[in-house]
Amino acid sequence: MAMNRKERSTMKRTVFERNGGFARVIRVVMTFYEKVLESDIISPYFKDTDMRTRIEHQTRFIASVMGGPASYTNDHIERVHERLAVTEEAFGESVSLLTEALEDHDYTDEDIQIVRDEIMSRRRYIVTRS
Repeated sequence: MAMNRKERSTMKRTVFERNGGFARVIRVVMTFYEKVLESDIISPYFKDTDMRTRIEHQTRFIASVMGGPASYTNDHIERVHERLAVTEEAFGESVSLLTEALEDHDYTDEDIQIVRDEIMSRRRYIVTRS
């Protein structure tokens, strides 16, 4: 079955482009951090954090995993997280809360899975090795 021009155009666009760019990503990230700060598992990681700066950085990171213009190397991701001693449990909770935030903002199941896969592919750079 042949795709029409609109379908082909949509297929080529990134999750970032399909979902409204930075304007929508920042709303997802703000929702994510509302959930994070309510989580007994991961809120302690943000006890002494400037949340405004954290939201800015996380917005760029989530935009990058969605195919947006920002980019973070795996080395950078590892350096940022190594001092935090992120556990498997905390990582899993973060992925779950991000999934909920994406669902809250009506991302498609396919786009949510793409974002989850991208985050999961960076797990080894975020979770502290024992």
